Amino acid sequence: MTQTRRHFLQTGAAMAGGTALLGLGAGPARAETTLTGVSYLPPSYKALSYGSAGFVERLNASDAVAVDYYDSGKLLKADEQLPALRAGTIDFMFHTSSYITRSVPILGITGLPGIVEALYENPGRIAKGSPLFDLINAELAKEGLYMASMMGNILEPEYIWSTQAAPIHSIAEISGKKVRVVSFEATKVIEDFGGASVRVPSSELYLALQRNTVDAAVANISTIIGRSLQEQIDFVYKLPMTGFGIGLFLTTKRWDGLGTDEKAAFDEAAAWFDENGAAYSNNTIYPDEFWPMIAAEGIEVIEPSADDLAALDAAASEVRTAWINEVGTEIGERAIALALGDAS
Repeated sequence: MTQTRRHFLQTGAAMAGGTALLGLGAGPARAETTLTGVSYLPPSYKALSYGSAGFVERLNASDAVAVDYYDSGKLLKADEQLPALRAGTIDFMFHTSSYITRSVPILGITGLPGIVEALYENPGRIAKGSPLFDLINAELAKEGLYMASMMGNILEPEYIWSTQAAPIHSIAEISGKKVRVVSFEATKVIEDFGGASVRVPSSELYLALQRNTVDAAVANISTIIGRSLQEQIDFVYKLPMTGFGIGLFLTTKRWDGLGTDEKAAFDEAAAWFDENGAAYSNNTIYPDEFWPMIAAEGIEVIEPSADDLAALDAAASEVRTAWINEVGTEIGERAIALALGDAS
């Protein structure tokens, strides 16, 4: 019987314990343990799915583990993944950090305005085994979660992409504009600059831009290309508003329940993900493929002035303060210092 999403949600199949599901991506019978993993990202998001697909391929090739993997939200929607992981309904998940910072506040470090550019430009600062990576995992452990990797780095920051009808070349031009924002961390900054933040799913963003429901979007270039938004966009203002990484998560209970060989196989695949996930997107796909597509479309690229970067940092200070208060002063200040390279 083919496993359907409806049946999965109704029965709570694949509880932590290694029970194999029947369905897409079923691994070979030789492996003793089947791990069920999910991602809501479709393969059309080439830069975002490259690392997760490579991880699954390598884990599934091991003698210790078979993988039952569902991408594109085939099994669970984005907002269903974390509850399902915590319930033990799935064994691991890939999730963009920006979607779950309200549920897992420590992950907010990957999206703080004024911080993300420093993280992006220094991939070692959040790589597996770094002080910041270990600090994040120590906080996650308090919630029963374990992060096997944050793909080695966050992805290129999210910039402001706007239309011919409502161009944004500077912070001053944000005022009065309707701007699509997903990240909680960037929402307040847009509003402080006089913009109206609008939450629109990426699947609906093409029509929202076409119909002037929104004037602009804060987005990573993967979203632009993955949804063909370059057809509706005329300007990109490269103000680093926020950012995100794609984390690979298990519960601590599930991780601790794996055998030695299973952990070794998982760690080996996760090490590849950490080394190649963000690096291949940031260093190859974006500069060699995606940004040339933006240029070919005739989209004007505007670099922010020093004054605008300073204004962003000033506006973001309140967001950082609120985040520090949420995660605790000692943890928040140390995480920011590590992200900025001011601590070790």
